[in-house]
Amino acid sequence: MKAYIGFDDTDHHDSPYGTGKLVRWFEDELPEGSRCLGVVRQQLLVCDAIPYTSHNSAACMIVEMADPALLDAVIDRAVDHIQTHSLPGSDPGLCAAADGSTDLGDLMDFGQACTHRIATQKQAVQAAAKVHLSGHGGTSDGIIGAAAAVGLTLSGWSGRFVELGRLRDWPGQTTVLELRESGIDVVSADRDTRIPAPSDTVITKGWLRPRLIAHRPVLFVSPKGPNLWENIHEKRKKNGTPIIEGSRLN
Repeated sequence: MKAYIGFDDTDHHDSPYGTGKLVRWFEDELPEGSRCLGVVRQQLLVCDAIPYTSHNSAACMIVEMADPALLDAVIDRAVDHIQTHSLPGSDPGLCAAADGSTDLGDLMDFGQACTHRIATQKQAVQAAAKVHLSGHGGTSDGIIGAAAAVGLTLSGWSGRFVELGRLRDWPGQTTVLELRESGIDVVSADRDTRIPAPSDTVITKGWLRPRLIAHRPVLFVSPKGPNLWENIHEKRKKNGTPIIEGSRLN
């Protein structure tokens, strides 16, 4: 059984770390019988009327549980994690939902809406009426992004993975087969939709952040030569220009 644990607004403008890193740390707090399948960053609406730290993104951890009854323990530990690691001046929110346990269409619709319009706490509470939603300090505005992160991740068609196995350990080059064996599908962004062969080489640029497509991690690549492909994305500097770094990146 899968659970989706959404976090948002746990930091502030001068924070030494953001919500994404806080969520990745939560893997070490999961109870026995559960494990992290990945952490997905979700991009929400960027608008001057919305207070946000840097990019107005939220994060959702996908957790596999051996027993549905573990969800309560996961939630309790997530609350403790927020209380321990969220920073003064933040407005943390937490949302948690189990896949298939109930109709979550309203929550998924809410997540989609948060990508293109301003949402309110009241709307978040209504959308998350069938799941756990809680605020943990400040204005509790983080419940909006936390609910949206869960809804978008549940839909299976939004976001990029910021944690997935050994995501930060990939070398500058690897093969299509090695990526597939790690659970990452490799898909060509070429207009002719050629299919990368298992033995083909992929230039990772030292920064793999697969997209969540059809509930699967997907790396989009472009052709660079015979049997050679390149990750179409790369890490960007704060001013928006690309930068290629080493294999261990935040």
